Amino acid sequence: MKKNITLQTVVYAGLALWLILASLPIVWTAVISFRQYIDAFSSPVKFWAPFTFENYERLWIDRAFYRNFLNTALITVCTVTISLTVGCLAGYALSRYRGSLGFWLLMVALVFRAIPHSSLLPSFFTLFDAIGIRNTYLSLILVLVAINQPFTIWMLRSFFVNIPSELDEAALVDGCSRFQAFRRVIIPVMWPGVVTTGLFSFLLAYNDFLLSSALTSTEKMTMPAAIANSISAESEALLMQGVAGAVSITIPLIILIVLFQKQIVGGLTQGAVKG
Repeated sequence: MKKNITLQTVVYAGLALWLILASLPIVWTAVISFRQYIDAFSSPVKFWAPFTFENYERLWIDRAFYRNFLNTALITVCTVTISLTVGCLAGYALSRYRGSLGFWLLMVALVFRAIPHSSLLPSFFTLFDAIGIRNTYLSLILVLVAINQPFTIWMLRSFFVNIPSELDEAALVDGCSRFQAFRRVIIPVMWPGVVTTGLFSFLLAYNDFLLSSALTSTEKMTMPAAIANSISAESEALLMQGVAGAVSITIPLIILIVLFQKQIVGGLTQGAVKG
């Protein structure tokens, strides 16, 4: 009994230490975002320096960071919606298909997902210039969906495979069409898997820097690209605005994970347990 208590204490102590080390940079970034440059980077550190909202005011109002927030929201919502719609349909079809063609389609998707994004940019430039959609929301959404789609198909297929095909057959016997069985029976069963996949798809589009900075202008950039584009080591004001921006883009992620933590855990568990 004592050995079990000792082991449990060591595990909890290790987790507590890991949590402190992992959260310390985030907490410290949040703290200095409410300070002046001279107080944030002074030596020795001034722990009790006065707080101010000046950095956030300059970022969101003077530099119109809310436009980048709206750009990020639009691009992210469209990317996640398209990726999940196509991913659910393709993942379900591939999970029920028994031929060799499905395997090769998945391999091709995996190879495309493994290609570095930077190596695809010249092709994107040429294509979008030719059809006249360069520097638009549509071009960035199409690229993010194309890059993200193989991952969503693979992940959703793994969830669909774990759902017994007897559920499909029972729905068909009850009078449902194939699509009705998919929508009314299969999707509700694997909803946690959809939420989990949607979260990863959201993170890919939300955190994108390379594609947003390369394919869009300043007015259409997402938040990560706008922050990196505005930070200058020679400007103290821009540096502090960049710190405030880093905190601003982290808050929605924390809220999202807190709201959907049960579905995320359920989805990961569903993907790990077969049957």
